[in-house]
Amino acid sequence: MSDAAATLVGMVDSGPGLRSGATPLAVRMRPTSLDEVAGQRHLLTPGSPLVALASDRSGESGSVSVILWGPPGTGKTTLAQAIARSSGRKFVELSAVTAGVRDVRQVMEEARASRDLYGLSTVLFLDEIHRFTKAQQDALLPGVENGWVILVAATTENPSFSVISPLLSRSLLLTLELLTDDDLGVLVDRALDDARGLAGRVELEPEARAAIIRLASGDARRALTALEAAAVAASQSVAESDGETDAAESPKPVITADVVARAVDRALLRYDRNGDEHYDVISAFIKSVRGSDVDAALHYLARMIEAGEDPRFIARRIIVLASEDVGMADPTALGVAVSAADAVQYIGMPEGRIPLAQAVVHLATAPKSNAAYLGIDQAIADVRAGRAGPVPKHLRDAHYPGAKRLGHGKGYVYPHDDPIGVVSQDYLPDSLRGAVYYEPTEHGNEREVSARLAKLRRIVRGGR
Repeated sequence: MSDAAATLVGMVDSGPGLRSGATPLAVRMRPTSLDEVAGQRHLLTPGSPLVALASDRSGESGSVSVILWGPPGTGKTTLAQAIARSSGRKFVELSAVTAGVRDVRQVMEEARASRDLYGLSTVLFLDEIHRFTKAQQDALLPGVENGWVILVAATTENPSFSVISPLLSRSLLLTLELLTDDDLGVLVDRALDDARGLAGRVELEPEARAAIIRLASGDARRALTALEAAAVAASQSVAESDGETDAAESPKPVITADVVARAVDRALLRYDRNGDEHYDVISAFIKSVRGSDVDAALHYLARMIEAGEDPRFIARRIIVLASEDVGMADPTALGVAVSAADAVQYIGMPEGRIPLAQAVVHLATAPKSNAAYLGIDQAIADVRAGRAGPVPKHLRDAHYPGAKRLGHGKGYVYPHDDPIGVVSQDYLPDSLRGAVYYEPTEHGNEREVSARLAKLRRIVRGGR
């Protein structure tokens, strides 16, 4: 077995490599300072609260507590630890899953003693604060309010719903974003070469690197976990194939796309979020919904989800579909689409796939109409062609001084004064009188809209 393979296999077997293997790669590669943090640049600009906390060793910046809200693997724990290490503060970590009120109060007492006796401030990192009850969160208030601790709390759920108001008002709410492919690439490359990581003992093919980044879907921990699993799998393959080969001649383990697929037990889809496959799949998805093939629509939705497509991108396309292709044939479609987008933002993935699927099924099975979409485009075309004309005087604003002397508002008929609520009156400019933009279909709800619209136009346009 080659030295490189032996070392990497030792990460999961007993022997010299056990100590490094006992700690996951994602933990070993955790940045020790804010300079090493990949992504979240919007929170790390000079003078930002996090940078001020990390750079202040005197405590002059005060004890500004922060709540970090973002999806898993975006660096919440990393930022908290980097702040504590960079500033020289004492760092205490609690998990809301296991900690109780007694644990919180003990940390507060020790933090107060450290401050009073040694002038040392404490950073309390509380992971998954949304799991704390109201009583448990209340126990944090004295320490935060009196500056005994600098609370850095992390949550994957909307703090407006999961964190008590008094704690929110005493903290800065900072929103973390999914890491970009470039950010993940930096992390993967660093883990390959860094002595804390794989130390150059394995090679990573470009296609495999792209697959790991794609599978990670913006989650740094997922990317490094997949890399570690693939490295061990590649090393084991070398170990099994070079039984009689001189160790000095054994090749360095190579991570290929096939190795990544075996290591994570997941088929690798050919899908580049910035390439042709991205556009082909979303095009097929849109056309399947428009064509009312619910099964095909779900298939392409699944392909996008599994390939790591940004769920917000999918949700935005669903919203557009609801108005462009369903429209007034089912007016509830837009509400369903917007609710699905809100749900994805609120609960994240993978659970977000469920409201996305519900919205897709609703849209695919709904009656279809693009009449509203065609109507606004035709109206815009007329405006761009110069067919606008002055606003009729009786529709102009008559509230400012002198407007009535100009005839503004004169002759306007208030529809609510009419028994049926509709009156004969010109609303379009003279140059567009009689123009028709919205032409409803006979599909779904638009059948009723069509009948009502015909009556409305007869009355409003005075039989024209």
